[in-house]
Amino acid sequence: MSDIQHFKMFINGEWVESSSNKKIETLNPENNEVWATVPEANEKDVDNAVQSAQKAFENSWSTLHPKERAKYLKLIAEQLRSNAEHLGKIETIDTGKLYRETKTQANYIAEYYDYFAGLADKVEGTVVPIDKPDMQVTTTRIPIGVVAAIIPWNSQMLLTAVKLAPALAMGNTVVIKASELAPVTLLEFAKLIEKTGIPKGVVNVITGLGEPCGKALTTHDLVERIAFTGGPDTARHIVKNSSENLSQVSLELGGKSPVAVFEDADQENALNGITAGIFGASGQSCIAGSRLYLHENIYEEFLNKLVEKAKKIKLGGPMEPNTQMGPLNSYKQLETIEKNIKATIDQGGKVRCGGERSSISNKGYYFPATIIECENHNLPVAENELFGPILSVMKFKTEDEVIKLMNDNKYGLSSGVYTSNLARSMRVSKSIRAGIVFVNTYRLISPVAPFGGIKDSGYGKEAGIESIKDYTRIKTTWYNSSDKPMADPFTMG
Repeated sequence: MSDIQHFKMFINGEWVESSSNKKIETLNPENNEVWATVPEANEKDVDNAVQSAQKAFENSWSTLHPKERAKYLKLIAEQLRSNAEHLGKIETIDTGKLYRETKTQANYIAEYYDYFAGLADKVEGTVVPIDKPDMQVTTTRIPIGVVAAIIPWNSQMLLTAVKLAPALAMGNTVVIKASELAPVTLLEFAKLIEKTGIPKGVVNVITGLGEPCGKALTTHDLVERIAFTGGPDTARHIVKNSSENLSQVSLELGGKSPVAVFEDADQENALNGITAGIFGASGQSCIAGSRLYLHENIYEEFLNKLVEKAKKIKLGGPMEPNTQMGPLNSYKQLETIEKNIKATIDQGGKVRCGGERSSISNKGYYFPATIIECENHNLPVAENELFGPILSVMKFKTEDEVIKLMNDNKYGLSSGVYTSNLARSMRVSKSIRAGIVFVNTYRLISPVAPFGGIKDSGYGKEAGIESIKDYTRIKTTWYNSSDKPMADPFTMG
């Protein structure tokens, strides 16, 4: 127990415990052992964080010139680049993600803060061509206020950056709630934010459970915007909670992303892209390409190659440089995967590789790359988001058929198309009902590219130039240029 580290919350520029002194244990997925504890925030702690953010909003941050705010964003970027290896190591221990990815991603995420720093003073207002000769009307964009950013355990640095960076650039203050499954990374990130000298209360990081912490945050009277990434079930609770404070809400939710490979596709490229899409990060990604449709003319050949490639994927400790897939984050994920695979087999699904938990560790939740042939996509593994390295494979005959199959999906976050026919790629990508389409590639991000979905994958966009406006309100101002009094104070128009 002496090796277990304890981390505190960051509220109003101070490192604090929860008012109840309760703690949450966080497990290392590699061995399922407790490696750290964090405070379990309650309603009082949430209120302290939100009140601190509100005071910082009113007294300093919202009135600071955009160029000054941009300087702090650039300092955050510098801190990320300087501490990418340390932050990556913490994230790997806390989540089980590969170290070579976490440290690379922590460094790249700095680009998001630089990008939004550059946009901080670029959002302009307008002069409205009003139809009243003695009036001039202008619109300006003003900060919203306190933003609640609720972050899941996976891709924490990215999913924080796309909320925090535009919010700060536009003059808002932020309360970040870290996932109880892996909260330490964001507390370490808060240490880097503190080093920038940013005013107290501008950024706060709290840790706690959905009840009471999450509910208290999303219903707080002073929270003006909720930016949430997570599952649809939790999202529905958040939408209900937002009715109490009428806050704006954006939701980046789950996915069951379809990928189609046509007979003319570059097979080597498609094999690599599909591998990245479903087996990268052990499939623990909201954009995981977990539904694969293969044209009937290449079905057997391509599937055999994919199975052989999947069998060679090296499962192991996430800190090891040669590991290609690490452990799942939690036992709950493992249970869900095993339950769905069993149900699928019972309904006729055929496991081509994997399908059972790995024996490489009797502690960590390791699951191998798994490919299952499905007669249709209504089987459990093809229909449900599993958040693991499970690929369901189906056959199609025509372009129209595969478009219909890909759109027969309650989710609409990401999708993929592999073909060497440019015209076909344009037709199919245009027809797919999803927020993101990858053509002859997969699993890429950029601060300039909007990210988000439709249907059960949520609404709103993160990243890209338009997303920054989501952290503002439009204020309309009327100027009367006439020296004459109002003609009739009892009429409007």
